[in-house]
Amino acid sequence: MVLNSIRTPQSSGSGVFPALVLVQGNEQKNIVLNRTPFSVGRKVDKDLVIADPRVSRDHALIVLEEDGFFLVDQGSKHGTFVNGERIQRQKLERNDRLEFGARDSTYAIFNPAHGTSNTAREFLSQISGIQISQEATDLEKLTLFLEAARKLNTAGVLDEILMTMLEVTLRLTRAERGYVFLKDDEGKLRLAAGRNSKGEPLLDDKTISHSALDESLRSNSEFLLTDTGSSMDLAARQSIVAYDLRTVICIPLRKRQVQATRDQQTPVPSPASSEVAGVLYVDSRFASREFSGVGHDILRAIATEAGSLIENARLVQAEEESRRYQQELTIAASIQQRLMQVKIPEVPFATLRGKNLSCKEIGGDFFDAINTKEGLAVVLADVSGKGVSAALLASTLQGMIYSHLSSGMPLLEVVAAVNRFFTEKLVGEKYATVLLARLRRDGDLEYVNCGHVQPLLVCGGEVMRPPHGNVPVGLLADATFESARCQLNSGDRFILVTDGVTEAENAMGDFFEDSRLEAAAAKTPTLEGILSAVSEFCAGNPLNDDCTVVEIVYSNAGAEASL
Repeated sequence: MVLNSIRTPQSSGSGVFPALVLVQGNEQKNIVLNRTPFSVGRKVDKDLVIADPRVSRDHALIVLEEDGFFLVDQGSKHGTFVNGERIQRQKLERNDRLEFGARDSTYAIFNPAHGTSNTAREFLSQISGIQISQEATDLEKLTLFLEAARKLNTAGVLDEILMTMLEVTLRLTRAERGYVFLKDDEGKLRLAAGRNSKGEPLLDDKTISHSALDESLRSNSEFLLTDTGSSMDLAARQSIVAYDLRTVICIPLRKRQVQATRDQQTPVPSPASSEVAGVLYVDSRFASREFSGVGHDILRAIATEAGSLIENARLVQAEEESRRYQQELTIAASIQQRLMQVKIPEVPFATLRGKNLSCKEIGGDFFDAINTKEGLAVVLADVSGKGVSAALLASTLQGMIYSHLSSGMPLLEVVAAVNRFFTEKLVGEKYATVLLARLRRDGDLEYVNCGHVQPLLVCGGEVMRPPHGNVPVGLLADATFESARCQLNSGDRFILVTDGVTEAENAMGDFFEDSRLEAAAAKTPTLEGILSAVSEFCAGNPLNDDCTVVEIVYSNAGAEASL
C-alpha cells in the first residue's frame, strides 16, 4: 500500500461517492470522499481540518484499497476511534462513527445509509470525470446540462452552483475560460466566479472583453461571436486584439418571468421583460466549431437555467441568513433577559412590582430597583430605537445606573453621568428617556423625569400627573437637570410607564393615550389591571413598542416601626 499516491475513488453502484457526515456541536456538513488518501488533522492543508488542540497536526488518513476504505491512524497523541474503540488501522463499514482525538465535540459518520449529500460540490465531483465525445449530439449535451441543473436546483450554496455551472458550460462549449458576473446592489457587474478548461479557478477579469460584456448587459441580449478575426468592427476592440480572443460569448442571465396563458401560467424567458441578474461570459483563443445554431440554443438553455439556479440559491441563502439571525436574536434575547432580571427588594415600608411586554425578541426598555441606606431606588428607561442596538445600549445603561444607585449617588448626579456617557461616546446617535425615583422610609419621594411619560400618583381614587420634567439624556451635552419631590401617605401608588403603553394602537389606529391610562389606574389596584386594559384596547393588534409598567405602593408601617 502506498499512502502518498492519489487516486480517484470509483463511485458506488448508485453513481454517488461515499461521504462523511461531519458533526460539530449542533452543526453538520457532508464531505464527499472523492480522493484518496483523504487526510484528517489540525493542519490547514488537510482535506478535513478539525481545529481542536486534541487533534494532531497529521492525525489520520482514509485510504481506498481494493476491498474498501480503511481508516489509518498517523501516530496521533490522543488517538483515532471507530465506534468508540481506539484503532491503528480499521476497515470502514457503512454508518461507522469516526472520532479524532476530540471525542466529546466532533465526530464523523462514514457513508450513512440514509442517503447522501445533494450539494453542488458533490455533484461536481461526480461529473468531473465525464468527457463529452466528439460525436455527442446537441440534444445529448443539452440533456447533460439540464440534468446538472435539476440536481443543482436543490443546492443552497451559490458559489458551488456558479462553479459547477461553469464546469458544465466549458465542457459543452470546449471554450478555454468561463466567468459569471452578477449584479450588485448598485446594478454594477462584479466577478462572482471564474474557471478555465483545466478546472482551475480564475480570480481576475483583466484579460476579458469588457466591451462585449457591457454591450450584452446594456442591450439585455446575447452577444455571440465565434470568430473575431472575421469581424472588422470587433477586431478593433483593444482587449480582443491584445489577448488574441477568437471566440467571445456573453449571455445575460435572466430571471424567469411568469406569463399567463389562456389555460395556465408558464415561465417564459422573455428578453424584453426579464430582469437581468448577471452575465455568463465564455471566451477562447481558438475559433470554436461548436457554435452552430442549435449550439446557441444550448447556451441559451444554460443561461436560462443558470438564472433560475442563481435566484433560487439567493433565496435559500437569504432564508438561511434569516434563520441564523433569528437564532442569534434568540440567544441575544436570552442573554438580555438574564442580565436584566430584576430582583425586587423587600422593604418594610413599600411594595414594588414591575412587568414588561416586549414587541420584539429584544428591546430598549428596562427597569431595575435597589434598596440602599438612602431609600428604595427605582429606574425605568427607554432607549431610542428598537432591536439589537437598542438592547445593547439598554444593557450597558442598566449596569451603569445600577452601580451608581448602589453606591448611594444622588439622583441628579446619576442622570448627569448618564448624559455625559451618551453625549461623549455616542455623539448624538442615541438618546434615552429615563425616570429615576427614590422613596425614603418616611414617604418622601424624590424623582427625576428625563423626557419620560409623566408618572401617575394615585391617592385614594384620585389620579394626579406631576408635571415635572427634563430633556432626555443624550440630546444636549450641557443640559442641566432638576428633581422634584412629593410626600406619599400609606396606600398611595406611584406608577411609572413607558410610551409603549400610551402609544399602543388598536386596529383602527387609535392610541391608548393618557386618558385611558389614568382611567385604568383609577379603576384597578394592580399593574396587571393596567396591562390588561391595554391588551383589551388593542384587541389582538400587535404592539409597536415595548410596554413596561412599574408600581410603588407606599406603606408607613416601616416608618412607624422605626419610631
